[in-house]
Amino acid sequence: MVKYFCNNTDIRSTWDHVVSAFWQRYPNPYSTHVLTEDVVYREVTADHRLLSRRLLMKTNRLPRWAERFFPAGMSRSVYIIEDSIVDPVNRSLTTYTWNLNHTTLMSVEERCIFQDSVEQPDTTQLSREVWISSSVYGFSRPIQEFGLARFKSNQVKAMKGLEYALSNLQDASEKAKEAAKSLASTVSVPQKPQQYV
Repeated sequence: MVKYFCNNTDIRSTWDHVVSAFWQRYPNPYSTHVLTEDVVYREVTADHRLLSRRLLMKTNRLPRWAERFFPAGMSRSVYIIEDSIVDPVNRSLTTYTWNLNHTTLMSVEERCIFQDSVEQPDTTQLSREVWISSSVYGFSRPIQEFGLARFKSNQVKAMKGLEYALSNLQDASEKAKEAAKSLASTVSVPQKPQQYV
């Protein structure tokens, strides 16, 4: 049995900015459970798509009721693979993530599609799906329920983290514009010497 959840969100920012912020979303104050992120593989295909595979390490506290059933020395870190496809022609970013360890306890697979909105200018549509399963005999249903509740909670934090990265990009862009204006105003344009005939 697998728990399935999906939702759609409109992000009030252009697709270009969302994709830029996606790569800069860690670290942020809303995702302190993300400890590391490493690029394992990256390639630009002949049709101009960017394929990436990243390895992330996150902390993952067990629910209190589960701590008495699992060994105290069990790793509290979870390793996550994130595959992504950036398609600049169709203006979409698709990500697939899944956990590498603790899969007997809980397996979480997620797919996100960030798509440029046709109906709303300067808006990116995010479609998110998740599949949660557990192989723990007799406990799979409560583990899946817990996993879904945690996913929904973490999804809110993930959106705040993305908004934080978008805000940082906006601030950096405004500072760069101000610096360019300031620099332009201090540079004097050389004048041609006057010629007398």
